[in-house]
Amino acid sequence: MKAAPGCCRRTLLLGAAASVALPACTAQRDPALRFWAMGREGEVVTELLQGFYKEQPDVPVRVEQLPWSAAHEKLLTAFAGNATPDLAQLGNTWLPELVALGALEPLDALAKGPRGVDQADYFAGIWDTNVVAGQLYGLPWYVDTRVLFYRRDLLAQAGFNAPPRSWAEWLQMQHAIKRVVGPDKYATLLPLNEYDPLVALSLQQSEPLLREGGRFGNFRSADFGRTLDFYLSMYAQKLAPPASSNEVANVWNEFARGYFSFYITGPWNIGEFKRRLPAELQQAWMTAPLPGPTGPGASTAGGSSLAVFARSPRKAAAWKVVEYLSRPAVQQQFHAMTGNLPPRRSAWQGQALKDDVYTAAFGAQLELAKAVPKVPEWERIATELRVVLEAVVHGDVPASRAAVELDLRADRILEKRRWMLDRGAA
Repeated sequence: MKAAPGCCRRTLLLGAAASVALPACTAQRDPALRFWAMGREGEVVTELLQGFYKEQPDVPVRVEQLPWSAAHEKLLTAFAGNATPDLAQLGNTWLPELVALGALEPLDALAKGPRGVDQADYFAGIWDTNVVAGQLYGLPWYVDTRVLFYRRDLLAQAGFNAPPRSWAEWLQMQHAIKRVVGPDKYATLLPLNEYDPLVALSLQQSEPLLREGGRFGNFRSADFGRTLDFYLSMYAQKLAPPASSNEVANVWNEFARGYFSFYITGPWNIGEFKRRLPAELQQAWMTAPLPGPTGPGASTAGGSSLAVFARSPRKAAAWKVVEYLSRPAVQQQFHAMTGNLPPRRSAWQGQALKDDVYTAAFGAQLELAKAVPKVPEWERIATELRVVLEAVVHGDVPASRAAVELDLRADRILEKRRWMLDRGAA
């Protein structure tokens, strides 16, 4: 049988599940919604949808798993091949790129409709990551932010009974801990191969990291300069080791032996610390919101969102799935299955989250979370931020040159964006 012109000529391998996504023309004849999900979430969402089927027996859903390592490329390939799914889980930093391509359906009308959601119930910074150019393109599914993990026993030995709330307090505590642990150990781990801690502290300032609507870097701003000076001072004063996480043999073992006492990391490490730290240290560590310039500060607003694709012929049905998975009770079930943190405040009223002392800092931090610059090029710029930081710490680039170098690199990456915006292109 001869295929119709331009149709039914492509297949897309979907990673670990080894399933094949049908081309768009065939998918339209498939009664099931095509839902792409990644990683652990892709493994559990089928079970999570059993309650949905009881409410919507006429809306079948075919979940197709993608590995995180290949998901971004597969999404772009599917868009180019006119084979996008009906809905998908997306890292929220991917939204601006897919919006620029015109791949996603605006959700404002659906979110405010009869099967809508309460925007006020969402952490504001997390909601904002899904808004591009004033329109909503995704609904937060789970959230990720960075907080301070710390050794409260060593902090107590240094003379403090509470974690730092400001940068000045944090520096004071680091110097005190350094005196306790000795010259061969440090106070804070700031891995040189991770940009998240520096980005988080930079978001605590009022000036944006990019200027003029994301056309240029803004790293020569006074605000970023203050952040960078503070960050570099921890290496210069030997409070943080000039090493990448790959050079630290085992983060949990080194934390246990007091090689460092402060560590900026995410919610996945709650479970890791519970499993990997020895029993005698289980009461010796805690989490706290990030200190800011003068008080508790902002952190990154990460995580995954649920989005509906513009080419889907069943957008209303796809939204039903998004709305169901966004309900507080379902989000609590999702947290129990994966440990992922819910983006809605009401979901945090569940007993499991209320009773977890380590999670409390994340709930407080999410009230202050902020979105990174919403441009498709952001992750490339953040990578350059990491590269320049490492060069400065190792002495390959003078600290006085760092901001200039970052702006040059960011401006080069944003060149095409400027060209498009200046000509009024989408």
